[in-house]
Order: sequence, then C-alpha cells, then structure tokens
Amino acid sequence: MVHTSFLFPSRALHPRQGLVNVKSNAPVIALEGVGKQFGGTFVIRDVNLGLRPGEILALVGENGAGKSTIVRTLSGEHQPDEGRVLLDGVPVVFAGPQQSAAAGIQVVHQEPTLFPDLSVAENIFIGRQPRRGVLGTDWGRMYRETTEIMNGLLHYTLDPHVKVATLSIAERQIVEIIKALSTNARVLILDEPTAALSSAEVEDLFQVVHRLRSRGVAILFIGHRLDEIQEHADRLAVLRDGRLVASAAPRELTRTQLIQHMVGRDLGDLFPKLDANPGETVLEVEGLDRGTALRNVSFSVRSGEIVGLAGLVGAGRTEVARAIFGIDPVDSGTVRIGGVIFSRRSPRRAIRRGLALVPEDRQGQALVLDWPVTHNLSLAVLAALSRLGLITSRKEKALGIDLIERNAIKVAHPEVATSTLSGGNQQKLVFGKWLATAPRLLLLDEPTRGVDIQTKTEIHRQISELAAEGLAVLLISSELPEILGMSDRILVMREGAITAEFSRADATQEAVMTAATAPNQSRIQGRSNGNPHD
Repeated sequence: MVHTSFLFPSRALHPRQGLVNVKSNAPVIALEGVGKQFGGTFVIRDVNLGLRPGEILALVGENGAGKSTIVRTLSGEHQPDEGRVLLDGVPVVFAGPQQSAAAGIQVVHQEPTLFPDLSVAENIFIGRQPRRGVLGTDWGRMYRETTEIMNGLLHYTLDPHVKVATLSIAERQIVEIIKALSTNARVLILDEPTAALSSAEVEDLFQVVHRLRSRGVAILFIGHRLDEIQEHADRLAVLRDGRLVASAAPRELTRTQLIQHMVGRDLGDLFPKLDANPGETVLEVEGLDRGTALRNVSFSVRSGEIVGLAGLVGAGRTEVARAIFGIDPVDSGTVRIGGVIFSRRSPRRAIRRGLALVPEDRQGQALVLDWPVTHNLSLAVLAALSRLGLITSRKEKALGIDLIERNAIKVAHPEVATSTLSGGNQQKLVFGKWLATAPRLLLLDEPTRGVDIQTKTEIHRQISELAAEGLAVLLISSELPEILGMSDRILVMREGAITAEFSRADATQEAVMTAATAPNQSRIQGRSNGNPHD
C-alpha cells in the first residue's frame, strides 16, 4: 500500500498559494540500502539517500553512474532488488509513476515527454483539465491558469494556445517544468533541466527552484554543469559506478575535487584547446534574412578555426545552422563553400559539399533509436556502402566497428539498439556518423548538451583535434564557458542578428552576455579589454 497521509489535491499551484514552509531534518522520501540490478549486474548498490523538505540536493556523476536508476526508483518506475524506499519514514512500494505522483513526487525528465499535437495548456493539464459542469472542459480557465503559472512562477511568456510541436527544445523543457509545478509537489526531481536553456533562462529557473525550496519542497537536481550545481545546491551527492562516494556541502569541495570524485581520477583540462592555425575561408555567409528569425546575418569561418556562436535561446543561432545546411529556406542572402555559391541548398547537397550538422536534438533529429548502432553510423554514407542499390552488410559492419573504436563509443555490441546507449555515447555516435563523411565544415549545435563531464572533455578534445587537422567548425552553445574555452573567435546573436564579434583574447563572459542582451546595433568588435561598449 502507498502511504498517503500527506497527499496533496490535484489543483494548480499559483504564486499566491504557497506551500507550508517545512523546516525539518527528516527526509520526505529516502532510499535505504537500495540496490538495483539488470541482467544479474547491479547498476546501483547500497545507496542511502534522503531528500529533506526545503533543501536542494544535487546528484552528480558520469553518464552510466546510476543517476537515472535512482530517479526511476524514487518515482516507482523501478522496484529495488535490495533495500527499501521510505516516504515520511514509512516503507512504501510505488506500483508506478502515477502512484508516486499522487504522493507528491514529480519528475521532470531530461528529454521532454509531451504530446506534440496538443497545445501548451493541454499538455500541462493533461488528465486533470478543469471542468465546467456537464459542458466539459473549462477552456478559458485552463488557458488562464496556464498563463498565471508561467508568469507567476517562471516569469516566462509563452502562448498557451500554441501546439508543442512548434516549440524549440528549450521551450518544451520549460513546458515540462511548468507541468510539474502546476501541482502541489512535495518532492521535485529535475533530471538535467538546464541542458537546453540559455544562461538567462537558467537563472529564471533557479529563481523558481529557490522559491519552491523556501516553501518546503524537497528538490533533487541532476546536472552536469558544475558551476550551477556548486552555486545553487545546499548539498552534493556524488555517484560513481552505482555507489555514493561522497556527500558534502558545495563549499567543502573544489571543482577539481568534485570531478575527481565523479571519475575516480584527475580528468585534466575541461577545454583542451589546441592553438589555431586558420587557413583558407571555407564558409562565407552574407546577408541571410528569414522573416524575423534571421536579419542580415554575415560571417565567415576558415579551415582550422573554431567560431563560437553565442546568444540566448531564440536568438537565431540554430536557425543559422539549419539555413546553411539547407533544412530551412531563406528570403535572401548567399552561402559560399570554398568560395563557390551554395545555391538550391538541401541536406543532401550539403553533405556532398562537405558539410556536417550535429543538431541540438540528437534523439529526434540525428538518430533512429530502435536501430542498431551500426545502422545509425552508416546513415550519412549509404551510397558508399551500397552496390546496385543494396547495402553491403560486410562494409557497413566494418565501418561501424572502426567508428566505434575511433570515437570511443562504449557499447556492448555493434548491433545493440541505439536507445540502450547513454546520452554521452549517443552523442559520440552522432559525431561518428558525420565524421564518416570526411566533412570540411562541422556545424555543431549544442554538441555537449546533457553529457557527463568526462564525455564532454572527450568531445572538446575531438573538436579541437579536428580543427587542428584543418576542419572549419561553427560551434553553437548555450554554455558560455564552452564558448569561451573552445572558440578562436566568438559571434554573438540577439533577435536574429549578429550584434558583436570578439577574438579569443578579448572575449569575457560579461562582454558576451552584454552583447546578447543589449538592444540591437551595428556589430561591435571586441577590444583588448573585452568591453563591447568601448
């Protein structure tokens, strides 16, 4: 039986309806000696973890360390093979996520799980729509309450009538968060919620998180951005190889010590950037316009150069990459590859011209999750593996094994389903797929989103080495440390236009953020002090 003495009614949580401010050291929910195994192998073992009211607990660890298994055990998706789950100190067995949600435990997963053909409001109130007598759903109230929740809790404006299918990844993540916050949750579990958000949106989110903490909500935060974790968490728990290896207040661990706990060794520099030696111009973009999404965008990228494209989510960075690759049409402007105009652009022609695009949504836009790893690795080079229109399986398998080794993809067997890989290994697979085409220009849109520290370092090293070998790289990222650490030159976008350009030496976080948020003006060239307004 589920212990239900503290269940909250299923009604919308508005800013004026604060929860009871609980101050207690007793955990709301806890794992006691919990172990979980799959196929005879323990994924987590002897885990003791409690979430206290009014506390932000950050759970960190590499991909594959067992974090997702802990989340699924807390939410009732998995049942422990050892130990037990306690709710308010009483042993409990949740038959599934629906029961745990009824007990006030809400989970926001890394990958949005929304209904794309329904509106924002319909997704938020799915299964609990406000009713108006025998007339059915009270649509006006549902849209009104959605707006009130967004404005009151997230200070975020989003049309509640629009379909989720039209939203960006960041906007879908925000809808997931709003959905969780729309109920009176006692426990809020955030699984990598900031991976697709800009710095400004991250700050807005953490304002909400701190507000909920002050109301007594217990918050479990899972993430890979260590700066965010150390700034906002009250307590850190480090998971490695399925076991908790450290628990401390953020101020008690340096960044280096935290990483060492996570990986079991000194990882080295997170941004292993090699010196650039730019050559000929590979990409020239001139005057790209597309409604309000792109406005007179012009820049270039040379071989051996990493150009960072910074800006808030919605600034137009992804739209630039999609336009160059031929996914989206433009109203005007030209793209040149190696000095030759790239007209009638399409993804097929882009690949032939030596372009490769690693999109921000690897699961939705880059991989076929139900297919084997080898099939995904060969997707971009099927013509080279075919004879008389039929794929030569021997060649495909050989290519797959080679790319798995070259990209250090951790996989039990080349033929396993891609869905079984961790997020980091899925991202390595996307890189491997495109490197099989021997590209001359890499368009990287959030290439380290949602991957662990070790994988992030490996990807950074790979990007730097590819640039040193002569590839031109356009790096789009919402993480300013990544942009500053990996770029030879930085372009900043706001509202579809490029507002500033900085050399590696001139760029600072403050200067880039100022250019990303200041009113549009002529492009600003960074000077030696990094101040875009000098």
